[in-house]
Amino acid sequence: MTAEISLQRQPWQENHDGQPRRTGVEIELSGMTLDTLAHSVAELLQLEATPGGRYDFTLNGDDAGDWVVELDFHLLKEMGKKPRQQASLSDSAEQLLASVAGQLVPLELVSPPLPFDRLKDIERIIETLRHQGAKGSSDEFRNAFGLQLNPEIPSTEPELLLRFLQAFTCLHDWLLLQEQVDVTRKLTSYINPYPKAYLKLVLAEDYQPNLQQLIDDYLLHNPTRNRALDCLPLFMHLDEKRVKAKVQNELVKARPTFHYRLPSCEIHQADWGLHRAWNGWVQVEKLAADQKRLAACCQAYRHYLDKPLNNLFTSWADALEQQWLDQ
Repeated sequence: MTAEISLQRQPWQENHDGQPRRTGVEIELSGMTLDTLAHSVAELLQLEATPGGRYDFTLNGDDAGDWVVELDFHLLKEMGKKPRQQASLSDSAEQLLASVAGQLVPLELVSPPLPFDRLKDIERIIETLRHQGAKGSSDEFRNAFGLQLNPEIPSTEPELLLRFLQAFTCLHDWLLLQEQVDVTRKLTSYINPYPKAYLKLVLAEDYQPNLQQLIDDYLLHNPTRNRALDCLPLFMHLDEKRVKAKVQNELVKARPTFHYRLPSCEIHQADWGLHRAWNGWVQVEKLAADQKRLAACCQAYRHYLDKPLNNLFTSWADALEQQWLDQ
């Protein structure tokens, strides 16, 4: 089965500006050097790899924008942009950090925002890197690597953004099983689910917030990047002042996208690829697009959350599979 066939299309084809929707992809991995990763991707896509420092490369020449290959360690990347001071305390500290990071911190490949027909390039990259020895989350217990999607929003209307949140909330348990998320990644805080109080808020039948209220409620319950669906970049784009009043984190970058963080990276597994995370996300979009099915699903999930003792022998993920997913 080709990548083009296996990747399902989103129900919304245009973004909030009326242009073809795009999606950025981030892949964390190990098993190869930074230099090898950068030049392998550059060769595959016919780009030029330019070092930005000792721990990052920019891949230039793609009409979609620049790709980035880096060690996923902000402090070390900043140190690597400065000239070395041989035999200095800072040089010794950098070498120590680099040694530790080489064992614990993943390399990261970050794409520019890509239109749907370019996502096949991600599948090609994954296959190429797998053959070159790239490793994913379950290869070693200490790994907690992810594949993250940044799909552009189709609208800035709060009613539609809420439907995305409701659909993701309803499908979270199913997605967790579908993604076969590695145990190490589950144990970290990187992909925490929304707290139950927030679930009940967004699922409530009478919850119809304007944009400001939607953002305020999200920030009250989720003042962190560490959520399976992180909306801080989106809300920073829509109301930067409001978000910065509650969250002071330089890693939160404003962009008109959702930040889907749940999937693991299992690049070393022959049957793994972008399609697993992508098609799971498309199920979220399809549920958000079908208002009647979404309303019924939210009602069923509210009942499930309110009657935990009645659900000891049932699985919400199984109920979703049987009744609420788009077949």
